[in-house]
Amino acid sequence: MNYKNIPMVPRVVFGRGSFNQLNEIISPKRLNVNAPFIFLVDDVFRGDSWLTSRIPLAYQDRLIYVSAKEEPKTSQVDELVEDIILKSKERPSGIIGIGGGTILDLAKAVSIMLTNNGSASDYQGWDLVKNPAIYHVGIPTISGTGAEVSRTTVLTGPDKKLGINSDFTPFDQVILDSELTKDVPKDQWFYTGMDCFIHCVESLKGTYLNAFSQSYGEKAYELCNQLFLENIITDEEAQEKLMMASWHGGMSIVYSQVGVAHALSYGLSYLLGTKHGIGNCIVFDQLEEYYPEDVALFKTMKQKHNIKLPQGICANLSDEDFDIMINIALELEPLWENAVGKSWKKTITREKLKELYQKM
Repeated sequence: MNYKNIPMVPRVVFGRGSFNQLNEIISPKRLNVNAPFIFLVDDVFRGDSWLTSRIPLAYQDRLIYVSAKEEPKTSQVDELVEDIILKSKERPSGIIGIGGGTILDLAKAVSIMLTNNGSASDYQGWDLVKNPAIYHVGIPTISGTGAEVSRTTVLTGPDKKLGINSDFTPFDQVILDSELTKDVPKDQWFYTGMDCFIHCVESLKGTYLNAFSQSYGEKAYELCNQLFLENIITDEEAQEKLMMASWHGGMSIVYSQVGVAHALSYGLSYLLGTKHGIGNCIVFDQLEEYYPEDVALFKTMKQKHNIKLPQGICANLSDEDFDIMINIALELEPLWENAVGKSWKKTITREKLKELYQKM
């Protein structure tokens, strides 16, 4: 038996206000005054001095605002890498991503592509990266995606939506400051929280389940139930618990895999540009056949928080459109094997997937 030897984030700081330690943490990693730190920051913080005034810029450092309105693309990674190389005197000392899953995934991908030749699309898949990434730090400002802890960076490429899954992808340092999540809009909080809930369900109900992934998955699942079904905690406690749920949910899939909802939502994202969290919710809403108890729980959570999901997003699609989404979904073989088992191809047919997409 050949067991996975997984990389984990080697250093993590947790606590409200820990963002203020950023300078102290990264200063020893500065290679020299000409090797900048590049801060990739979600552009929702443009003009928000509460956060941006605390970013410790020095020497040749750059702050680049990045929009998270669309899912991250391989072309976007390539453009950022080219811009950084052209405007830096030397290879950067490090990349610091400050934002949600989109920004964290871009930070991971950029740090990899600064040391590996070609386009980011060349590395979409499992274990294709040859050279270690440069030093990279993840600072989530929204919780749920697990991007801060995972060994993948999910990207939409010219031909597919697939992560750069590698041992060099995880961050070298993560700062978990739940105070940074205090202004997340309600619907966004729900969608990324449900991304975490769905990670747990797909890990715990999958054929790849083992004691390692189960221990993390069960904790995150319990936290999600507390957060989305009970009314017993303050805002601060809720922010801290969701941050921990996100971390544990991410760790749960590191040693197992996600399943049906993620496979299908990649198709929606590739064709329609549907954001990952809301895409997972739209798909999961239709998956009683695969996760009956958990879909029922999800519907209760949706009702409790008065969330109205978009309806009929696949209503006017052509057969060709459905084929594109089905092709993307079927490429994700480890997800289907985890969800359904080794003989998944017998039941997961093109007709079956089209029928599921038509319900959305």
